[in-house]
Order: sequence, then structure tokens, then C-alpha cells
Amino acid sequence: MQAFDFKLFKITPFSILDIVLLAIIIYQLYNLIRGTIAANIFIGLALIYVLYFIVPESKMPLLAGILKKVADVGIIAVIVLFQQEIRRFLLLVGKNASLQRNKAWWQYFFGKAQIEKDNYARIKPIIDACKSLKQTRTGALIVFAKYYDEQFYQNSCEMIEAKISKRLLESIFQKSSPLHDGAVVISENKIKSASCILPLTEKTDLPTQFGLRHRAGIGVTESNDATAIIVSEETGEISYAKQGRVKMNISFAELEKLLNKDF
Repeated sequence: MQAFDFKLFKITPFSILDIVLLAIIIYQLYNLIRGTIAANIFIGLALIYVLYFIVPESKMPLLAGILKKVADVGIIAVIVLFQQEIRRFLLLVGKNASLQRNKAWWQYFFGKAQIEKDNYARIKPIIDACKSLKQTRTGALIVFAKYYDEQFYQNSCEMIEAKISKRLLESIFQKSSPLHDGAVVISENKIKSASCILPLTEKTDLPTQFGLRHRAGIGVTESNDATAIIVSEETGEISYAKQGRVKMNISFAELEKLLNKDF
């Protein structure tokens, strides 16, 4: 038996970087599909490819032929089946490459204190509105979109284009309002639209008490570069969704920190 020659594999800084980058990409992809239907689809595709390599073509020509056809269009099938996950991955890469750099430049020129002061002025009406909605147990879904995708939002929303204010948010989510059933989308420091019907998450491991409002809040953060505040109509509990994950029953101090960081 021939011995394995380790001299053929030379460890260099580039080979280490290659392994680290591949590990990061695999980890991020795993986080994107974890707990979703996409994970089951991935397992199904993996099983098909395993069968493709182990099924003997000479003895089982029909099954081998079908598996070969599936394997031949593998990359196209992956793009079609995982288009939302690929979109989220590219948004994640773009956000880390551009937004963080822009934030650093703003802090360099204008100072961290000034940015935090401006942020607080923007988020104070939102926090005050959430306090009122929690007290009255009025259900609400507020989405913060870093990029306002007109094609995604305008098709199912009523356009508002208004300044952010506590009273406007309260009036929109009042049960007697025609706009209360749906989400409010905030972008570019404005209330851009209301009564938005958003895609629901496909996660299967969510708490049983989560209704359509929570599932829509999580779903929009999976398919877009957005965060969401969900106010429960039953309990008044406030939840915060980001990148398909949700923090439940957060305090207003936590909410302020999260909005300061993300908004």
C-alpha cells in the first residue's frame, strides 16, 4: 500500500486564508438556511447527488439516467430553489462591505456623539409610539428598510411619504384605522408606506404563540436588508426581528440600543 505523501501539500498563508474564507462562507450559508424549509430542500438535493454517484448505471439505467439529468442542471436548480437565500447572502456581504465603511467615515468626520444625538432624535418618536402601543395592547408591525425596494413594497402597500411621528404611528395601528392591518415601512427617515402585506417566514421551529404578525416580521428580515419591531396584540410584548431571528420581550432600553445600532 502506497504511503500518503504530505509533502505534496504545502501550508502557505494563502492556503490558510482559503480555508478560513471557505469556512466563513459555509457558516454564513448554514445560518441563512438553518430552521427553514430550505434546509430540507438542501438535504433532498444532497441525497439525490449521493444516489447519482452510487447507483450503477449498467444495472439500473432508468434511475441512473434520471439522476444524471438532475445532476446536469444542478447549478440552475440551486439558483431557482435558493434564490431568497442567495439574495440574503449577497445583501449580507454588501452590507458588511459598504454600510460599515460609510458609518466609519461619518464617525470620522462628524463624531460619534453627534451621530448618536441625531439617531436619538429619529428613534424617540418610534420608542414613544411603542410605549403607547404596548400599554394599550395594540398590535403593530414596524419595518426599518435600509434600502426601499419599490417593486417589493409598493405592490402591497399604501404610500405615505410622511415625517416620523408618534401620533401618526399610533393612528395607523388603531383598530378603527383602514391602514392598521399590515406593516408600516420606515426608510430614509420617513414613513414610506403602511398597510403592507409581507411574505411570511418559512421557519418551522418558531414558538406556537407567534401569529401572522410575528411571522411576517421575521419573513421580511429574511428576504430583505431590514429589521422589524413587532408589538403583540394579545400580550403587548415587544419583539425585535433581524436577519430571520427574533428577540422576544425586550425592554425599551434594549429597543433603544438596537435601533441606535441598526437604524
